[in-house]
Amino acid sequence: MPRKLGHSNCKELREAKVVNWCKSCLTADELKLLGTLGSVLPALQDLWLRQPAAGPDGVRQLAAGLGAGALPAVAVLRIYGTHVGDAGASALAAALGQGALPRLKTLQLSDAAIGDAALVALASALRRLPALEGLYLYGNPFESLAALVATPPPAGAPPPTTGGLAKLKWLDLSRTQITDAGCATLAAALVRGALPALEKLFFNGIPASAAAKAAVYTARANLR
Repeated sequence: MPRKLGHSNCKELREAKVVNWCKSCLTADELKLLGTLGSVLPALQDLWLRQPAAGPDGVRQLAAGLGAGALPAVAVLRIYGTHVGDAGASALAAALGQGALPRLKTLQLSDAAIGDAALVALASALRRLPALEGLYLYGNPFESLAALVATPPPAGAPPPTTGGLAKLKWLDLSRTQITDAGCATLAAALVRGALPALEKLFFNGIPASAAAKAAVYTARANLR
């Protein structure tokens, strides 16, 4: 197993700061085993996963093994070209809800078969990531953004128990299926104060009209 992950032995793997699974072909069972190792990889900061060979159940198996406090130092998790879907999204959401990846700053779930139901499963868990600054969801077939955009509390109300993506700076929604309606939802949320730290938004290759996309950028003066 360590050799598949680019490390010669278990000690080297435990001390690794970067693990790149893009160069190896792991099965769903191996991903399941790796999930159980999350608590014994204290140094790992950057984790890449591109495993089409693992099949549609690989990410669910991986996430199911991540318990409270798993992967405590991981700041970057990139899963791309790998099927996540409803089952994988629900399992990942459950792991995050239990306290896995507490320091996550960048999450990439691209070309991962995330539809509207999968995004709903993930949305509340993502809002529980206090350090999240970058979210890259390009190449997924979801259309709606309503689940992702949290409505901020009214003035004078106590802060929400979840972070509400308050530190999110970069959001990539390119090559998704967002329409004019999705853009309108996002624009209205930005006007209300959602995603207060957002600086960069990517909308390339979506079916929404140019006018609908322009309305999103004009909803927040500093948005690029």
